[in-house]
Amino acid sequence: MGMLSEFKAFAVKGNVVDMAVGIIIGAAFGKIVSSFVGDVVMPPIGLLIGGVDFSDLAITLKAAQGDTPAVVLAYGKFIQSTIDFIIVAFAIFMGVKAINRLKREEAVAPSAPPVPSKEELLLSEIRDLLKAQNERS
Repeated sequence: MGMLSEFKAFAVKGNVVDMAVGIIIGAAFGKIVSSFVGDVVMPPIGLLIGGVDFSDLAITLKAAQGDTPAVVLAYGKFIQSTIDFIIVAFAIFMGVKAINRLKREEAVAPSAPPVPSKEELLLSEIRDLLKAQNERS
């Protein structure tokens, strides 16, 4: 039973839950970026270079024969995936850069000195009175 309670303690820790949420959001973000690249970015690029659709670019190494499928080197899909990666990496870089800038601004912002409590105020008054009394004597 000890191992089960250890696993429960591990699984409900904040870091593990945060990581799981990050992975889920990251997967959804990856789909959005893939759609953005495939449906928004790549068509104009393909149009600019003569109507080429990168995902269709391939070299047939061996043609299909009967039931045997063709052996194809699909380098267009690789180009598409590389562009997806570059865009995702750039988006993450910009996000981290913005977060770091916010952290720097928080660190630079001076914090207000803490307001002394009533006890501290009374003690400082007593100290000042004792000091003044000692100076008179």
